[in-house]
Amino acid sequence: MTEDVTTDPAAAPASTPTTDRTTPLHEEHLALGASMTGFGGWLMPLRYTSDLAEHRAVREAAGLFDLSHMGEIELAGPGAAAALDHALVGSATAIAVGRAKYSMICAEDGSVLDDLIVYRLADERFLVVANAGNAELVARELRERAAGFDTVVADRSAETALVAVQGPRAEDIVAALAALAAPEDVEAVRALRYYAAVAVTVAGVRALAARTGYTGEDGFELFVAAEDAVTLWRAALAEGAGHGMIPAGLSARDSLRLEAGMPLYGHELDTTTTPYEAGLGRVVRLDKTDADGNPVEFVGRAALAARQASAPARVLVGLRGTGRRPARAGHAVVLPGDGGAPGHRVGTVTSGAPSPTLGYPVAMAYVTPELSAEGTELAVDVRGRAEPFVVVPLPFYKRG
Repeated sequence: MTEDVTTDPAAAPASTPTTDRTTPLHEEHLALGASMTGFGGWLMPLRYTSDLAEHRAVREAAGLFDLSHMGEIELAGPGAAAALDHALVGSATAIAVGRAKYSMICAEDGSVLDDLIVYRLADERFLVVANAGNAELVARELRERAAGFDTVVADRSAETALVAVQGPRAEDIVAALAALAAPEDVEAVRALRYYAAVAVTVAGVRALAARTGYTGEDGFELFVAAEDAVTLWRAALAEGAGHGMIPAGLSARDSLRLEAGMPLYGHELDTTTTPYEAGLGRVVRLDKTDADGNPVEFVGRAALAARQASAPARVLVGLRGTGRRPARAGHAVVLPGDGGAPGHRVGTVTSGAPSPTLGYPVAMAYVTPELSAEGTELAVDVRGRAEPFVVVPLPFYKRG
């Protein structure tokens, strides 16, 4: 799942900005010495120790994240699936109970308002998880788009906390948390499939455990009542310590998702972008039908059908740096110039950073289609100097 952000978290100031919204774990972060930063309207931990240590912990053992700023919107009732089929680009009807799907909510012109994860909790009950900065917009749009369907839309964000355990030791840690008070749930945790969810007890509190995440590693996202967040957080830190788990902030989360080639709303996705330009056309179901076999006219369908049939003006690609200086969001992609000088602009970097895992700079960028083939040599204008990059497949990193 992605998160809304308007600045590169790694470049965000470590000072504490003025903001009105904090998660139920705010005091826990301060007690751990976290550097806090504004993010999507929330005050969130940027890092606890060092970006590199937290990134490596997730790749090698596990990291503990507070994601309680995310939005949780519930749809319940006989018409819930049909309402989501109308509201989103994917098919909620096709999601099996206990499973999840990545999807998007688009405007009538096909542009992306937010990317989401949709969980089917029961035949007539769904949970939609939205990015922090877009949560209120998504809740409002879902209410409007569900009008006329037999369903109730309820924004559960304020009453829900979300804690993520991500990394190769995540299963062992979450299973140990289940064993504390509910040994019968240990097997449910270990048997949980990717993009599936199950209700369990962890650290003595009820949780929806989802095998989803945004780091490129195995992991679990644990939805609990806001009042149970501190209990779960402290228990997870205690149980995870023996497995090498440490708390991790937004900076590590950003570098992890970049290595995994995962889009970030506000960077790879926004209201100027359609799913097709972002290489995510697979989530759009133009062939959706209702129970009677009739086509489903979802919001944005006509525009998306037209966009699918036309050649894109730009394409999202991965870039590997062959030098040492990293590209950053907003930098111009150019043709390699003579003498290291920047050449003609052919695209724009959406996200970029040094890769702690791979040891070289990586970036995602929109470029013109004729320059999107693997192996194409390009450059990025980094402070007036053309730094060499080459087009490579996404993702940059795959676990295992």
